[in-house]
Amino acid sequence: MIRTHVVLTLAVGAGLIAAIWRFHPPVWGAMQTIGLCLLVVGFVFWTVARFQLGSSFSVTAQARQLVTHGLYAKLRNPIYVFGSCVIAGVVLLIGRPLWLLIFVVVIPMQIWRAKKESAALEAAFGEKYRKYRAGTWF
Repeated sequence: MIRTHVVLTLAVGAGLIAAIWRFHPPVWGAMQTIGLCLLVVGFVFWTVARFQLGSSFSVTAQARQLVTHGLYAKLRNPIYVFGSCVIAGVVLLIGRPLWLLIFVVVIPMQIWRAKKESAALEAAFGEKYRKYRAGTWF
């Protein structure tokens, strides 16, 4: 399973580097600097969240185990949060702030997915999940 996480992380990282290389800004300003910071921080924490989630990661809502350590001790959905940071970082880095409108679609979709996951976890883990949910954000 660790090999799958490493391969996915390397593939996403390579894709981000290729996109930056292809669309890099001719002039660096504050927007590009902020974008690069968001991108790097978001990618690092997204990667950490993926590894901490381990074999519980799935595309569809499944309740394999309740992960409550690391980033998951404070955030129920750090992959969504830090993935959004990566998207925002890329958009700012390539100098297309209007593209941030993508979040009009992304945020409701993430909230919908988070609710489905929450329902699956609550059905599987009951009070233990409700207690965890009460002490965490999103």
